Amino acid sequence: MRVAIVLNTSWNIWNFRAGLVRALQAAGHEVLAIAPPDDYSARLETELGCRFVPILMENKGTNPAKDAQLTRRFYKIYKREKPDVVLHYTIKPNIYGTLAARLAGVPSINNVSGLGTVFLIRNVVSRVALGLYRVAFRFPRRVFFQNADDRELFIAHGLVRAEIAGLLPGSGVDTARFRPAAAFMRNEPFVFLMVARVLYEKGIQEYFEAAKIVRQAAPGTRVQLLGALDEAGGVGVARAVFESWLEAGDIEYLGRSDDVAGYLHRADCVVLPSYREGTPKTLLEAAACGKPLVTTDVPGCRDTVQDGQNGYLCQVRSGPDLAAKMLQVLHLGAPALQQMGHASRALAETRFDEKLVLDQYLAAVAAVPGPKK
Repeated sequence: MRVAIVLNTSWNIWNFRAGLVRALQAAGHEVLAIAPPDDYSARLETELGCRFVPILMENKGTNPAKDAQLTRRFYKIYKREKPDVVLHYTIKPNIYGTLAARLAGVPSINNVSGLGTVFLIRNVVSRVALGLYRVAFRFPRRVFFQNADDRELFIAHGLVRAEIAGLLPGSGVDTARFRPAAAFMRNEPFVFLMVARVLYEKGIQEYFEAAKIVRQAAPGTRVQLLGALDEAGGVGVARAVFESWLEAGDIEYLGRSDDVAGYLHRADCVVLPSYREGTPKTLLEAAACGKPLVTTDVPGCRDTVQDGQNGYLCQVRSGPDLAAKMLQVLHLGAPALQQMGHASRALAETRFDEKLVLDQYLAAVAAVPGPKK
């Protein structure tokens, strides 16, 4: 079968769906990657063996005229490329790609990998988005959710039928690629790491507040941030604001990197104070690397931490509480820190292994009627 994977960036396919691409190819399927072009588009072809199909898509904002044009662009691509099934991810492909697939007569399988600002900020745009979800999600064969809270929320709001709403352990994590270091070592000074784009909804402001408190309590502690600036759509931190925060000297900004595992291995504890997630990939990768975690007690994030066992849950939007939980980890002795890391690794292996996700996707694709002879 010809399977199309559709996301809002090529980077997203490369970073989060490479395992799915390989699994589909190993099962004998041809894979099309449909996304706006970026620095990772060529790698989808040369390194993953997909055929890349570019589409113009604005990721932020809701403009009815532009979104109608996006639906038309999806429709033209689906009619031209003739996929047997389309796998949609992220908000705009989930909505407009699904409507286009319906018009083109192509079955679709959707994935709600996080609610973004739709449920975080209640305004006209969010109400429109909910209405569009309600219309578009009448048509997929299957809609996968990455945590039970999101699934139940969509069902309760009448956005999706319970019988087509599946549940996945996030995007899963490749536990063979992300593994603990050969030998445990507690850094001196202690190293905290946050891996996320520089967005307010990731808790970036609270992380800066917590870093100041932690470094006042434990001078010399290293607090690091790995992730790209994202000023689009007004949800990211403006560069000038971000640079002014950095001037305080409490956080080491590492920029962006494809070697996330290397940075995870060099950290003692991984932090993500997000306001809401599907299931955060970075925490799954950190858990697989055997790292203690500190994250917020919100949907998606809380699924990655058994409080007191492999890390701590903190209050959302609270820099002081985040700092308190970070200091709890910092004050652990090496044996207790190592035990937390073992608990994280066990959780990654038993609940979040990527194979659990891939098996459900392969089954869902196999259930779609094949191409007509």
